[in-house]
Amino acid sequence: MILVTGATGLLGNNLVRRLLARRERVRVLVRDPAAPALDGLDVDVMVGDVTDPRAVERAVAGATLVVHAAALVRIGRRDLDEMRRVNVRGTANVASACHRAAIRLVHVSSVDALGWGTAAAPGHEDSATTPDHGIAYVKTKREAFHVVRGFVEQGLDARIVHPAFMLGRYDWRPSSGRLVLEAVRRPWLPAPPGGNDFCHVDDVIAGIIAAAESGARGRDYVLAGPHHSYRSAYVEFRRAAGLAPRAWAVPRLVLFAAGVAGDVAGALLGEEPAINTGAVAASCHEHHFDDARACRELGYRARPLSESARDVVDWFAERGALARPGLHSSS
Repeated sequence: MILVTGATGLLGNNLVRRLLARRERVRVLVRDPAAPALDGLDVDVMVGDVTDPRAVERAVAGATLVVHAAALVRIGRRDLDEMRRVNVRGTANVASACHRAAIRLVHVSSVDALGWGTAAAPGHEDSATTPDHGIAYVKTKREAFHVVRGFVEQGLDARIVHPAFMLGRYDWRPSSGRLVLEAVRRPWLPAPPGGNDFCHVDDVIAGIIAAAESGARGRDYVLAGPHHSYRSAYVEFRRAAGLAPRAWAVPRLVLFAAGVAGDVAGALLGEEPAINTGAVAASCHEHHFDDARACRELGYRARPLSESARDVVDWFAERGALARPGLHSSS
């Protein structure tokens, strides 16, 4: 029995589907058992939250492997306490339960837990930590990473994976797919000057399974993808949809002004908007990593962004989320 947390998210949901295709018995710990992401899936559903130690203990009981993919993801400076509750305390609950039950854990961290690199000098598993720019998600993923490291030192059988910017099908919320939707729905898309590594969720899942089966205890692995500027990524998203590759670079000064305006709006409305100074700071930086360790030790391979973009665009099109003239369809 394999327990998956975060099973309604992009990574967790695709992982559950892959495990079921391998005829594994799968249990999920979810807050909402009626989530559409679970429709038609033959899984053992346990209702609960990773922030509840008792719910975690019940879910872990009888499992042979736990993949902890649950996390609160939002790029901004607010909600640090809530992110610590979910991302840090929730991770501690899962790691503690696995330690006590002597169950192997694969902790899904993030490249944000590591030092950010550039295309010329990519970050890696041993990179020195770079500034977190006050971004709550970055802070808490780094803290959660060290929590798992602490349990490893106490004897926990864990492997840690650090995915980059994932794209793929079954992005129900959507999460990363919002960037694709924006790129395709707008006639022109303003692109920040930074960059990222874009990987297909299926490739990340292959890396997770390999880490669970053949990775070294206590080892961590970057699961990255091709380096792209945001502008070149937007172009790929539009090409995948059969649209003209239009994207224009936005000056940093304009972006930071928009971020400040977002912070002010958030203070007035009580909810931080997607455009805020934390998100702007992150988008202005290169965010590139070297996945050589995972390639060498796990056989990890990341496909080109054009393939990842085509897959996610097709999925949104199939669901009617990208119905517009000239849009590519796989049907």
